[in-house]
Amino acid sequence: LISSVDPKFLNLTKVDDQIYSEFRETFRDLRIDVLDPEELKSESAKEGWHGRPRWRRGAPGCGEAEPTDLLCNIYFFSPLLATRIQFFAIEIARNREGHNSAVYSSARAPAEPAS
Repeated sequence: LISSVDPKFLNLTKVDDQIYSEFRETFRDLRIDVLDPEELKSESAKEGWHGRPRWRRGAPGCGEAEPTDLLCNIYFFSPLLATRIQFFAIEIARNREGHNSAVYSSARAPAEPAS
């Protein structure tokens, strides 16, 4: 998909803007150009994904109701989707911040003539 559409303009979900803004608000300094599994498993990362009150509002035990808080509702009501929202958040950020542009550019480059 990212080889046929410029990733900066690619939408993976209907709520990419919200996912991206909440992801970057929570993980301001997370390097996503090359993911470090240890950084993703760190206590601060776990706290960011699972303990941030803003992402948990709107569901019982998550604080005051805020119906537009998509990430809280995904985490609370469907633990199976938690991994999926992490994937979307990181890939949306990689697309918007230009880290997936090389794939698109290389797919658009003219093929080298055969020798």
